Amino acid sequence: MLVDGVSASMNGRELVLEKGSNKLSQWIDPSIDVALGEGSIVFSRQSDERRYRALHGLYRSLAQNMVIGLTKGFEKKLLIVGVGFGAKLAGQAVDLNVGYANTVRVQIPDGVTVETPDSTTVLVKGYDKQKVGQVAAEIRRSRPPEPYKGKGVRYADEFVKRKSGKTVGAAG
Repeated sequence: MLVDGVSASMNGRELVLEKGSNKLSQWIDPSIDVALGEGSIVFSRQSDERRYRALHGLYRSLAQNMVIGLTKGFEKKLLIVGVGFGAKLAGQAVDLNVGYANTVRVQIPDGVTVETPDSTTVLVKGYDKQKVGQVAAEIRRSRPPEPYKGKGVRYADEFVKRKSGKTVGAAG
């Protein structure tokens, strides 16, 4: 499970993975046992009850995401749709022009980088999957896509279900 260059250690109930200067940590529930071996992390549960099975899968998945993040990294792509809508970087923040009177500013935390290849595309990258997803969600929350014209901020792989507008018919 561990890749070359990634080291794992336990600090009390906290699993710590490091690669170079990047470091991720995750608290582990006391009902899950962690064994660090030669290039692997082994999680074991105390019983086969539903709660323990769920926690076992959760922590295995979180550890796997930490390893992937430290080796490859994560990326979310957002598209901004609308006339006059756009984004630009301003230091440690992203300024979004999404149809409001004022620009919406979203702060970028440490460990996450944001790129704007053009004014209608935003790339959020980082090694912590939770932080990357949170920043992308905050940018999307500034103006979620609306169903009539499809304007707003959406994920690149998101499908916006469109509604038809008013129908013109006989009054009656």
